[in-house]
Amino acid sequence: MDIKQIQELVKLINKTNIGEITIEEEGVKITVKQKKDPVQHIFAGGQSAPSYSSPPPPPQNTPAAQPPTIVESPKADNYITIKSPMIGTFYRQSGPGKPIMVNVGDEVTPGKVVCIIEAMKLFNEIESEIKGKIVKVLVEDSSPVEYDQPLFLVDPS
Repeated sequence: MDIKQIQELVKLINKTNIGEITIEEEGVKITVKQKKDPVQHIFAGGQSAPSYSSPPPPPQNTPAAQPPTIVESPKADNYITIKSPMIGTFYRQSGPGKPIMVNVGDEVTPGKVVCIIEAMKLFNEIESEIKGKIVKVLVEDSSPVEYDQPLFLVDPS
């Protein structure tokens, strides 16, 4: 088995849910194990085979931590940021087909729900702790957010 065949095998394994496969050919035994980490090759058998390292799997198509914003950049001198209190998925609506909770220009008051963050299949309503007007939405709907990541800019005046 040559390196091209091994690479094709690794690509095929990466595209499936197969956890491990072992192939024995001409006295050479090849085991490919799929993990969350890069794929690992173990060579053993009657003859010693060179150790080949596979290329790392292609990066997942994850959105950037701060995708393009919805409106032009206003001056952020006096603005207050509403930040994510947890890691999860950011939603601007309470469900498909439901109205967006807050848009740019909407007034918010303490206790008003501004978005939902899904974490471990739990939908957490995120409430504003300040009074003001939404100036900018910093995260796209249905995108992952990190702890303390800015979600909205609010003009408190």
